[in-house]
Amino acid sequence: MLSSRPVSSPAYVDLTVEVGAVRLPNPILAASGTFGYGLEFAHLVDFRRLGGFVTKGISSEPIEGAPSPRVCETPSGMLNAVGLQNVGVEAFASTTLPLLHKYNTNVIVNVFGYCLEEYVRVIERLEGAEGIAAYELNISCPNVKRGGMQFGSNPALVEEVVAAAKSVARKRPLWVKLMPLVTDIGLIAKSAEAAGADALTVANTYPAMSVDFRTGKSRLGNPTGGLSGPAIRPITVKLVWEAKKAVRIPIIALGGIERAADILEYLAVGASAVQVGTASFTDPAISEQLARDLAKAVSEANVLTISDLKEKVAVNFG
Repeated sequence: MLSSRPVSSPAYVDLTVEVGAVRLPNPILAASGTFGYGLEFAHLVDFRRLGGFVTKGISSEPIEGAPSPRVCETPSGMLNAVGLQNVGVEAFASTTLPLLHKYNTNVIVNVFGYCLEEYVRVIERLEGAEGIAAYELNISCPNVKRGGMQFGSNPALVEEVVAAAKSVARKRPLWVKLMPLVTDIGLIAKSAEAAGADALTVANTYPAMSVDFRTGKSRLGNPTGGLSGPAIRPITVKLVWEAKKAVRIPIIALGGIERAADILEYLAVGASAVQVGTASFTDPAISEQLARDLAKAVSEANVLTISDLKEKVAVNFG
């Protein structure tokens, strides 16, 4: 049971965590696809208060993205279909990334492609750039050379794409963002670990759709989108727990985080850090508030570090 008598002020607790070789000042990262390139939030968020942030997905060539509308509200969540819009790796590396240098924060770059060569091309270009803490590999994309089968749905394809990315990612750790709708996420996690992943992000959004019965049309510009928000949290907690049992590498959890208690739930099942996504749409500074609330929770638990609190809340199912 957590103590209600603080051992010290929240201002003095240590929220530092390590995700492999990446040291974070606190375990809260802004998730890819919800924080733009970071620059869009610079006037709203004190980056020094975050563990860091993950950029929107970066591809080898610019992508215009999906037609509007790109988001719609759902019960306890939202659907999005942005279509991975981005400026392409060359513009990002030469124009966007240098502007981030003045902010003292960990920048994790989300990378995607539609074939192995595209993943490799993006990372090769980023290897020559400065100011990146890690890469996050989005393996939810369809492999156009394999008939559209998604990289992340097949253990063999997971090993193939992760190994190809790892072969060129020599300067920085490689995190791999897993798909949620797979037969056995433990098996997928093991495949990514075997191929050289340094950490896993669990998990991406859930394929879903919402239709306006009056018009017979999707509420998005695309027929389907990705479901996120509090509705998916209990499912993703289970996925994190299953993945953690299967691998030794760190896990970054995301899905429906709105309160410090949600973060602690993910830490309890084995996550080393978390990402906050959908909540940023309603409150761009939510990650800062969560860091303050988490510090308070550590203090009230009568411990001095987030690591100590994690040990206290860790699940034990026998």
